[in-house]
Amino acid sequence: MKSIQVNLGNRSYPIHVQSGLMQQSASILSDYNHGQKWVIISQFNLMELFGFDLLNLLKEADFDADFVTLPVGESAKNITEFSRVVGQMVELNCDRSATIIALGGGVVGDVAGFVASSFMRGIEYYQIPTTLLAMVDSSIGGKTGINIVEGKNLVGAIYQPQGVLIDPDILDSLPREEVIAGLGEVIKYGAIWDRNFLNEIASWVENLDTFPYEDAITKSCEIKAEVVSKDEREGDLRRILNFGHTIGHALESHLGYGRIRHGEAVALGMKCAGFISQKLGLLSKEEQSTLVETINRLPLPELRHINGNHLMPFIKTDKKSEKGGLNFVVLDGLGNATTTTDVTEDLIQESLKVLN
Repeated sequence: MKSIQVNLGNRSYPIHVQSGLMQQSASILSDYNHGQKWVIISQFNLMELFGFDLLNLLKEADFDADFVTLPVGESAKNITEFSRVVGQMVELNCDRSATIIALGGGVVGDVAGFVASSFMRGIEYYQIPTTLLAMVDSSIGGKTGINIVEGKNLVGAIYQPQGVLIDPDILDSLPREEVIAGLGEVIKYGAIWDRNFLNEIASWVENLDTFPYEDAITKSCEIKAEVVSKDEREGDLRRILNFGHTIGHALESHLGYGRIRHGEAVALGMKCAGFISQKLGLLSKEEQSTLVETINRLPLPELRHINGNHLMPFIKTDKKSEKGGLNFVVLDGLGNATTTTDVTEDLIQESLKVLN
C-alpha cells in the first residue's frame, strides 16, 4: 500500500492508495473506533455499488455505523441539503465524538466535509473518494463547501480529514466517460508542477484504454500533498492548484451544473489559461501547443458560441478574487505555475475563442 503524508503539524494525515483498499477499510479505521457513532455520507446509487458492503464490513468489526444519503449531482451542494444531513445526524443520536465517512465524488466530499466542519463545531471525518477527480483533487486538502446562486463554493471551510483511502479499483464500476472526465485534473498536475509527469500523461492519453490510473493517481496525490503541506490555506502557493478553474467554474455556473462535468470544464479552462500564458509571454507557442494537444486527446464536449459577456459576471465573483482584482493562475513554462493580477477582461474574452 502506498501511503503519502500531508504534513500539517497536528492536522497531518495519510493518503492511502492501493487497488482493493475498500475491503481493508474497516481494518485500517479500527484503531480509531472508540465506540462512537460512524456515519457514511454518500448517494444511494453509491451505497448500492459499494456503500452497503462497507457498512457491513464496519458493523462486522463492531463499528456503530449508519448512513445518510444525498441526491445525485451538483444540486446537492446547497444549504437545504446541508441542513437536512445535519438534522438526520441529530436523529441518529450523533454527538461530538461522531465520525463521518465521506463516500463519493467531489459533491459528497464537499458537503460531508462541510458538515464535519460545523456539526457540534467540528467532528472528525475520513474521505473515501469514488471518482477519479475526487481521488486526485477534492478529497485532499480540506476544502469543503456548498454553492449559492451567486457562484460555486462561495460558502465553506478548510477543514482537514483524518485520512484519505483511495481504491483505484472503484473506477471500474463507474461509467467510462465519468472516469475520463477526471483526467483534466490529472493533466493539471503535470502542467503546474512536473513537466516530466505531463510528458508521461501525454503518452498515456494516446490510448485511454490502457491508461495507468493507479500510477497517475499516486503521482497526482504526491503533488497535491506537497503543495497543501506548504500552503494549507491558499495564501500563495496553493493558488496554483486553481489552474484552469477560474474559467472552468464560470463555464459550470453559466452552462448549468450537470451540463458539463467539472473535469471537462477545468480542461477547457486550462486551454484558455494556456492561451493567456502565451499572450503574456510566459509560455512559448511550442509549450502551449503541447498542453493543448494533450488536452485535446480527451473527448471533451463541443461548446459553440460561448459569450464572454455571460461568463464575466461569474469570473468577477470567483472566490479567487480579492479587493476587486483576480488572482489568475498562469504557466511560466510547462511544469511551473504562478499567479498574476495582470489578466485583463479583454484578454479573458480573447482566450475564449479557443473553445469555439
